[in-house]
Formats: sequence, structure tokens, C-alpha cells
Amino acid sequence: MTNFIKRTISGIGFAAIMLAALLTDKIVFGVVMLVALIIMMKEFLRMTCGKDYRYSQMLSIFAGATLFTLTYLFKAFDFPGRLIILAFIPVFIVMINSLYVKDKSRFDKFANLYTAILYIAVPWSVFNFAVFNGEGDFNGILLVCFFAIVWGSDVGAYLFGITLGQKYGKKLFPSISPKKSWIGFWGGMLTSVIVAIVLHYVGLFEFPLLHCIFMAILLDVAGVYGDLIESQWKRHYDVKDSGNVIPGHGGLLDRFDSALIAIPIGVIYLVVMNVL
Repeated sequence: MTNFIKRTISGIGFAAIMLAALLTDKIVFGVVMLVALIIMMKEFLRMTCGKDYRYSQMLSIFAGATLFTLTYLFKAFDFPGRLIILAFIPVFIVMINSLYVKDKSRFDKFANLYTAILYIAVPWSVFNFAVFNGEGDFNGILLVCFFAIVWGSDVGAYLFGITLGQKYGKKLFPSISPKKSWIGFWGGMLTSVIVAIVLHYVGLFEFPLLHCIFMAILLDVAGVYGDLIESQWKRHYDVKDSGNVIPGHGGLLDRFDSALIAIPIGVIYLVVMNVL
């Protein structure tokens, strides 16, 4: 009961912070999302690099934060888009710094410094394209809808998986996540489509219904892959959670693993279809 209360309170607090970031103004959004990015990169690097190359880890986080910040300034304040290329400079610094590391006995871990940028910072920066229009006006409703679909899929997959998936049907990816089942997968997809339809009819998901349904399916599939990708990292490094920043829930990377893949896919779809 104590753990349930802790999970409930921390979950409500986490949801409140996210809603404040997405529904108030662009400054709050920028600050909250930048802090979240830094925490997730720190969690990933702590999991993969441990205490090795601390200074290089800080450089990697700085590079990721620079990419997000420049993208945010471009979308929010009409910062010249061509200057986003400046984000490459900290990455080059990470590369150059590797030459001056004295202890190269675990030099293979340096690859994780670049992976953190590609895996977390790049997709997280794409979120800016979901909340700002061409004039820099802020509206977080689309991102709220995306998160609702992704987390709705997670809840549906869990409920169907725990009630039916453990008894019937085949496992989805037993070598990486033994508890995930195909029944849970289809249950999550059903839930994500239902959430998208509801959001459409209450006027939040403002796209044609078929677009909404197709996006829900895309987000669901991409979200499952995002969850499995993080599970593979955790299984390889034998850790249960990426961190403990949310009591009872784990780290921020545990909460956003699905969204890191799913939401950029949703944004790409809208851009390709010329509706964003």
C-alpha cells in the first residue's frame, strides 16, 4: 500500500509537470523539456558508462542540450535555422576530447557518448516541431495528444497482457522483454486507436479521422519498438530502471522510452503528408 501511494503521488506530480510544460507557455515548455533531456542523457550514460569518462559524459550531455536549445530557439523565437549547424561543434569537441583521455582501457564506452546524442537528444529536439508553427506560436495540444496515445497504448498493452497475454498466445519478444505478449500488443493498439478517436471527437486531435487512426497505429508500433530498445539496453547492462527520479516509477528514460521513437514518427508523418 505504501508503494502504491508513493507511485500514485509521484505519478500525479509527473503528469502535472508535463501538462504545465505543454499547456502554459513556451518558456515553461523549453525549460522543462531541456531539464528532462539532461536527466535522460545522464541516466543513459550512467547506465552505459558508469563512472568512466565523467568529463566526456558532461560534454556529450552539453552537445545534446545544445542541439535541443538551438532547435527550440529556431522554432520559438525565429532564430536563424542555418545556425542549428552550430550543434555539431560540441559533438566535434567530444570526438577531439577522446584523443586526450589517458585511460583507454574501456575506450569502447566512448561509443555510448555518441549514442546518447542520437538516441535521446535528436528525437527529443524533434518535439519542438510538434508545438510551434511557422510563426513561432506555441500550442502543446498536439504533443498532449501524442503522449496520450502513446501512454494509452502502454496502459492497454499492460492490462491485456497481464490478464490474457500471460496465459494465452505467444510472447512478443521473449529474448528482450519476457512479459510482453502479442495479446498485449494488439490490446495496446486497440487502446491507442480508441484514445485517438476520442481525442478527435472532443476536438483536440484536429485532423481527419482516418489520419488520426493511422497515426495512432504508427505511434503504437513505434512506441513498442521504443520500449523494446530501452529494454535491450537495460537487459544488456543488467539494470531494472534507468534511474529513480520518479519514486516508484523509475527514471525519466523509463517513462519516455516509447515517446522517443513514436512522437518523431508522428511528426514525420504529418510533415510528409503536409498537414503540419
